[in-house]
Amino acid sequence: MATNSKADDKKRKTSIPEFVNQVRTETSKVVWPTREETIRTAIFVFIFMVILSLFFFGIDSVFNALVNFLLTLA
Repeated sequence: MATNSKADDKKRKTSIPEFVNQVRTETSKVVWPTREETIRTAIFVFIFMVILSLFFFGIDSVFNALVNFLLTLA
């Protein structure tokens, strides 16, 4: 019976130094954002968070008023 080399490659355990080298190789391929991009993204996330907070606060207030009104009818 012939063995499949791809199956053997998948079953082979990676040594720690080889794993570290693979991680370093993959990390070097990552395109890291610049400081300006990071700051711009953080500001965008903060603004979006504030907008969504106000939106959900408004929705919650409307439902609260509606439930309180319905409870006064009971």
